[in-house]
Amino acid sequence: MSDPGPAEYVRPKDIDNRATFWQRVQWRLETIAWDVIYWAPMKALGPDKASDFGGWLVKKIGPHLSQQKTMRRNLRLAFPDWTDAQIEETALAAWESVGRTAGEMPHLPAIDPYTGGRVEIVGLDVLDRIRDSGKGAVFVSGHFANWEIMPAAITKRIPSAVMTYRALNNPHIDKRIADLRAAYGTQVNAPKGIGTRELMRALSRGAPVALMNDQKFNEGIPVSFFGHEAMTAPGPTRMALKYKVPIVPVATVRTGPARFRIEFHEPFIPEDTGHPEADIRRSVERISAFIEAQVRAYPGQWFWQHRRWPKEAWKAAGIA
Repeated sequence: MSDPGPAEYVRPKDIDNRATFWQRVQWRLETIAWDVIYWAPMKALGPDKASDFGGWLVKKIGPHLSQQKTMRRNLRLAFPDWTDAQIEETALAAWESVGRTAGEMPHLPAIDPYTGGRVEIVGLDVLDRIRDSGKGAVFVSGHFANWEIMPAAITKRIPSAVMTYRALNNPHIDKRIADLRAAYGTQVNAPKGIGTRELMRALSRGAPVALMNDQKFNEGIPVSFFGHEAMTAPGPTRMALKYKVPIVPVATVRTGPARFRIEFHEPFIPEDTGHPEADIRRSVERISAFIEAQVRAYPGQWFWQHRRWPKEAWKAAGIA
């Protein structure tokens, strides 16, 4: 397989087409703030200090945001035996993790997975087996620690790999992040909503793809997550079954400021018994169990701000 070359910036057109004049003005103002208030100061600090400062700042601000209530509800649902102190401690750690990720963003090119000693890779042989097979694979992961690190570990080893991402509403900031990812080594990106064809094309030519599989997907299937049903995307499993390729679970763990461990777990082939619905459910449950195990191991490093479960789950558990 050949190197895909420079990344092409692709963006869902519907986001921009429905924007009003004042929305476009707001985007410009947001971009100026991004460049002047956020990017330039963080860039000047260096990776370690930017990580520390971002973590400190968001840890102070986060508890006052509306997402704090969502986090507490999620944590109480996931860990019903925890004390209020444990809930608050983990919520603060999760805010700090988000802040560190933001502080580290301008320094991604300096956090190279294979040089500089900032990233340890466990299971590199798994990655190399996928590369050498020439048959592709579906890498699945979640929003652990700094989730921008894992894609580069894959694409720098397998340049043909295709990553998915969620396009930001602001096209100017979205382009800046796309350029940063390209500079970091994540060359081929398929935006959610229009990227499915790109993923299927990649798998058909023997290139691996990578997706996050830990957030709510309303059109998904309900599977157990911390003992409560959560709507989960079956897409990664469907693709693995269609193209007869393995699923590779991946986790990222923060080990210090701008320092990480990426763990490539042993691949598995989804069962294909001739009963598609049951086969897909078993695989999605297996992925969900992997995500849950990683969250339990490092609860302060997961993105709890997302409303992973439906409101009905909170109500059923008596969580206000």
